Amino acid sequence: MLYIGIDLGTSAVKLLLMDSEGNIKNIVSKEYPLYFPHPGWSEQKPEDWYEQTMLGIEELLAGADKSQVAGISFGGQMHGLVILDENDEVIRPAILWNDGRTTEECDYLNNVIGKEKLSEYTANISFTGFTAPKILWVKNKEPENFARIKKIMLPKDYIAYKLTGVHCTDVSDASGMLVFDVKNRKWSKEMCDICGISEEQLATCYESYEAVGTVLPEIAAKLGIPETVKVAAGAGDNAAAAVGTGTVGDGMCNISLGTSGTVFISSRNFGVDKFNALHSFAHADGSYHLMGCMLSAASCNKWWMDEILKTKDYGAEQAGIEKLGENHVYFLPYLMGERSPHNDPAARGTFIGMTMDTTREDMTQAVLEGVAYALRDSFEVAKELGIKIERTKICGGGAKSPLWKKMIANILNIKVDIIESEEGPAMGGAMLAAVACGEYASVEEIAAKIVKVVDTVEPTPELAEKYEARYQQFKQIYPALKPVFQVIK
Repeated sequence: MLYIGIDLGTSAVKLLLMDSEGNIKNIVSKEYPLYFPHPGWSEQKPEDWYEQTMLGIEELLAGADKSQVAGISFGGQMHGLVILDENDEVIRPAILWNDGRTTEECDYLNNVIGKEKLSEYTANISFTGFTAPKILWVKNKEPENFARIKKIMLPKDYIAYKLTGVHCTDVSDASGMLVFDVKNRKWSKEMCDICGISEEQLATCYESYEAVGTVLPEIAAKLGIPETVKVAAGAGDNAAAAVGTGTVGDGMCNISLGTSGTVFISSRNFGVDKFNALHSFAHADGSYHLMGCMLSAASCNKWWMDEILKTKDYGAEQAGIEKLGENHVYFLPYLMGERSPHNDPAARGTFIGMTMDTTREDMTQAVLEGVAYALRDSFEVAKELGIKIERTKICGGGAKSPLWKKMIANILNIKVDIIESEEGPAMGGAMLAAVACGEYASVEEIAAKIVKVVDTVEPTPELAEKYEARYQQFKQIYPALKPVFQVIK
């Protein structure tokens, strides 16, 4: 049988076709626009997602035996607010995960409602990217739109609805809304009341590997696939990437170097760190996970290369970097503000330490190292919880850089496992579809069967020691500049 994984990303939808054994048969990517109507705002049109997804599926299945398609599932950008009216029409463009307009609403949630209450209700505190403050923003700033809301959805769930006619979500993606009781895997009545919404306005919540329905007859006819094709709930992009990299079960770790960057730690047990510096979410395997999320990771390198150096030859720019652990230039990778562990939307990207002999290579190196140092910031919080991580998987566009992987192994001082397929969320989506169709009994079973480690980047004691000293310097920079960020907004 064949399974389709749909990774609804920020810049494009990536579609993957996988067979029962985990072999990738085809991959297709379709881009769509990103809109910035005001400074700090970030929006997309859900209609664009659906249009490009349908075109992508048609292209993905060209030449395949469509009668063998059994299931479809998703990984998707988290936290985005999609609101539908009584006719299930989109009311306004989706407000995305990296949108920073909700500072006032976050202040209200964290300081008036209170972080302790939020953590009690949802296991998390408010961040500007989360969905609850976006709901409050629409309520406060666009009351006419708020009054029209019949359904509140997340990005990937809008695609699932268009395919099946079912308003659905999954526990991992719902965890990032700040309206979900993570510990008990259900909607929080208290948070619904705070946001001024009803539970009926929220989608039905499923486990990630559960089927929510089958494709609508008209969809099946348009795509040329059987009407029996099951659609599984899927997962938020990071949980789906974790499935795709085999980061399931207890005490496993995955680092994602995508537009954003994450440290993802799976756990059988529910847990929250005392400062809520890490997110505590439900996992797509039926258990839980802790996650540190930085808003700009590979996107920092893309910005530096494309916008500043005006080059697309990323490899050539990295080729001249040789003196690892000796760079005096530091880069704070907060181009979109920062989430974990600082929760500071006012933070900004910053170079510091340049001298007259600073080179182009030093600056490029600082960007790559800055992302790795910021990932370690979240890693340190996990260590404070007594979680011992000795190795991690890695995925995302940045994971294609051997140099970056070497930096991460030595800056975090852990082994970095390279897997055969680095397709992340799309692969995870296809795997969840296979579980929903009964091809495998559990997420852990399919991960054990098809995820293969093909190489490992190990830290070296000398380089790890050098980077330890550099990290101790790096972590002093943000606290020193935090007051400055407040006045240069």
